[in-house]
Parts: sequence; structure tokens; C-alpha cells
Amino acid sequence: MPSILVVDDELSMREFLKILLEKEGYEVATASEASSAIDFIQNQDFDLVLSDIKMPGMGGLSLLEKIKEMDSSIPVIMITAYASPENAVVAMKSGAFDYITKPFKVDEIIKIIKSAISATAAIKTGEVSAESDSFEGIIGKSTEMLKIFNLISRIAPTPASILIYGESGTGKELVAQAIHNLSKVQHKPFVPITCSAIPESLLESELFGHVKGSFTGAISNKMGLFELADGGSVFLDEIGELTPLIQTKLLRVLQERELKRVGGTDTIKVNVRIIAATNKNLEEEIIAGRFREDLFYRLAVVPLRVPALRERKGDVPLLVNHFLKKYSEKMEKDVQEISSYAIKVLMEYDYPGNVRELENIVERGVALESSNIILPESLTLSTYKKEGTPIEKKADAFISVDSEEELYSKGLDEVMAALEKEMIEHALSKTDNSKIRAAELLKISFRSLRYKVQKYEIK
Repeated sequence: MPSILVVDDELSMREFLKILLEKEGYEVATASEASSAIDFIQNQDFDLVLSDIKMPGMGGLSLLEKIKEMDSSIPVIMITAYASPENAVVAMKSGAFDYITKPFKVDEIIKIIKSAISATAAIKTGEVSAESDSFEGIIGKSTEMLKIFNLISRIAPTPASILIYGESGTGKELVAQAIHNLSKVQHKPFVPITCSAIPESLLESELFGHVKGSFTGAISNKMGLFELADGGSVFLDEIGELTPLIQTKLLRVLQERELKRVGGTDTIKVNVRIIAATNKNLEEEIIAGRFREDLFYRLAVVPLRVPALRERKGDVPLLVNHFLKKYSEKMEKDVQEISSYAIKVLMEYDYPGNVRELENIVERGVALESSNIILPESLTLSTYKKEGTPIEKKADAFISVDSEEELYSKGLDEVMAALEKEMIEHALSKTDNSKIRAAELLKISFRSLRYKVQKYEIK
């Protein structure tokens, strides 16, 4: 029976949700404040947390961050009577599964709860099938990606504008394409635009078109990309690179569904769904005066964060096999497999360039390999992380003894305990003391790691 923790400072809301969810077959615990909720989570396993945002003391958003530090696999749904786009963006970027406003419909909240629990159940029970290795061309079956797939399925049929966050190389355009493919305008154009790739002097004309004679070289009227995408979807990648003038004109398209070509006076109606993406922190850009706040909230009706590859290492073997097949066929080479040692090297790497970097690594491996299996020596990895610190090539030897006699004099239990302690210390060092990432690296639960850290008095 799935268990749910309800956190709300209003007694009536806690009681209402408890009765409602127990009737749906869930086991329900309630907490009136964030500190009590943290105690519950430390001592009991939950399949879902429902939390109010506005609470005395620690608020719901701070509680969300604490929960994700303790166990990133627990889906958290935020509930509030004080709806604001800012809260929605912060909640979704902090890892919330979804965001619901009061008053809510019973059917709506039950549907979201079922989606949240089912999205993580397959990974937790190991029941993910081979058929679920990809979703609309996106490879992955980790908990993090199942959450993304679930969110795409729910938001794609709506006309809402979407802002996709993610580091460079995480696959933001693939996510945008998947949203379009599952939308009601899937048979209409999907027009991707990389804002930083078009010179500033030409960007306005490219987006909105121009009329004959509006500038030197404008020898005829030209339709812009928004007109070409009419009825479909426009994907604006690197949206944070837009100039203030273009931001103003884009805001008009979002608000009024109309535009004017460069040099023109006629108003042209357009009906496009805008999907934007950025690897910048747009909130910081707003504070610095480089991005319009009103445009930000128009774009971020639904915020969606694509995780970095280092946050979903379980998908690396799937991606490697996909790229191996792709480039073996493309290069007409009979490279069928990758050695377990090569996979081990790839699993230990942090991928500053994300999925795009992994694809390049596999492509080079196929090109360099002369046998039918990729070996570690055919892998070319970057020697520096993003912050410029060297990446370790291999783990240090864990147990050091001078002789067999010394080894066996310790006894098996002592040696295993020492090995376990050193592996935990090494994992914590490798992950900058992140217990969540260290637990993932060691393939144990967060709670098990926390217990062992206390047991071995690891600082």
C-alpha cells in the first residue's frame, strides 16, 4: 500500500486530505509543520509528500529542498492558496513533481498523485521493461527521466508556454520536439531557432520578417519564422541571449498573438505555441536588468528542468548502446559491443558536456576501434571538470597491507569494515560530500549511507 505524508498547518486541510486519500487506498500520515515532516521522513519510508507552501517557520519550498537532500527519489507535490508564477518556477526548479493551487478539484489531485507514484514505482521495484528505454526519441528510464516523460505527456496537449531549463548538451531540443509531437498541433510546423546563432543585426528580421526596402538588401518582402510556424510550435533555444528590443517584440507575440514585420505597418496575426529553453539563470538576468520580468513569467507558465547526465548515471549504458548502434551503422563498422571496463570508465566520468559529450565520446570510440568491441583505450575523455579541477582516472587502492600475514591477522570482518569505511570516504570525497550522490555511486539507499557514516564516525 503506497504511503503519503501530508504537511499542512491547517487542521481542516490535513483531515480532509487524510480521509480522501485513505478512501483511495493510501496509507496516510500528517504533519502540521516542516520540522515534524522531516522527523517522519527520517524514520519512515514514504512514496509521496504533499506539502503546503505557506507555513509558519520553515516554509514548503525550504522543506522541499530538505526532502530532496535526504532522498531525491521521493516525489513532492506542492499545494498553496497563494498561487504565483514565481512560486511555481521555484518549486519546479527545486525538484517538485507538480504544483496545485487551492481550491483544487478532487479528481485533479488524485490523478496527479497516481502519476507521481507510478512514475517512480517502476524504478524502485526494478520492473522497468526494455520497451520503456526511450520516450519520443529521448533515451532514459531513470527516475529523473520518468518524471520528465510524465510531465511532457501532461503538458503537451495544452497550449501553455513552456520554459525548459538545463545545462548545455542535456537534450532540451529533444524535449521541445517531444512536446510538439504529442501536442494537438503535431501536424503543423515545428520551427527551432537558436537565438545566439543568428547575428543580432539579422535576428529581428529572421524572427518577424521584413518588408521590401526596410533596410539595405531587403529587395522583397520576407516572412519571418513566426509566420512560417503559424499554427504550430516555435522553439527558442538560448532565450537568455535575446536583446531588449527583441524581448519586447516577443512579449507582444505572446500577449496579443500578433506581430509587425521590420519596416512594416500592417499587423499580422499569428497563432504559435512558444517553447523556450535556457542554460542561464533567468532570475539572475532579471535582477541584472538583462531580461524582462514580464516576459519571463509569460514564457515560464510551465517550467521544466532537464537533469544533467551526472544526475542520471543509470541511463549511461542505455545511451552508450544507442550511440554505439547509430555510429556503427553510419561508419559501416562491425563494432557491436563495449567492454565492461569501458562502461566502468564511462560510469565514473562526470560529463561536463552532458549527453552531447557522451555521444561524441562513443562516436570517437567507434571511429578509433579496430576490433568489434570498444575498449577503454579507445575512449577519449576530457581531463578537466567544468570548474577546472582534474578528474580522477581511477580510484585509489582501498586496503593497504604490507604482507599476507598482516591481511589475515585482521580477520574478514575487520577487513570488510575497513573497506566499507574507505569506500564511503572515497565516494563522499568524489561527490564533494554530497550524501545523495555518494549513495547513488555506492548503489545503496540514502538512509543506509547515513547509518554507516554515523557507525564509522566519518566526518
